[in-house]
Amino acid sequence: MKRALAIAGLLGATILVLLILPACNALNPACGSSRPVPNISSLSDSAVNFSDVQTGFTLTINGNNFVAATVGVVNGISLPTQLLSSTQLQITIDTSVISDPGTADVTVNTPAGNSGYLGCSSGGTSSALVLTIN
Repeated sequence: MKRALAIAGLLGATILVLLILPACNALNPACGSSRPVPNISSLSDSAVNFSDVQTGFTLTINGNNFVAATVGVVNGISLPTQLLSSTQLQITIDTSVISDPGTADVTVNTPAGNSGYLGCSSGGTSSALVLTIN
């Protein structure tokens, strides 16, 4: 009986610790399958000519925390994305995404991993950088 109570107490303490741990995945061992939130720092071109959009141009997005599931997003449209490294990816932008000169918001998104544990953050969307189309 004492052994059963000791095991129950240990199990309860373990669960309590896991529930109290912050969303910091490094501290919570139950968060092993979660993905980091991506960040973008710059675009290979901050301004392009609309004629480049009409022929399709490749935009390189620089940042960090990119994983295989990360996708480039322009004005809310997810585009086929080539992951070059954890700090760089490429997308092709054409008139199916941008139909006129102006500006476009560029973000990257990493879908959540398969972690279903409370307190585990997973994936997310970066802040936006603006691409100007002349």
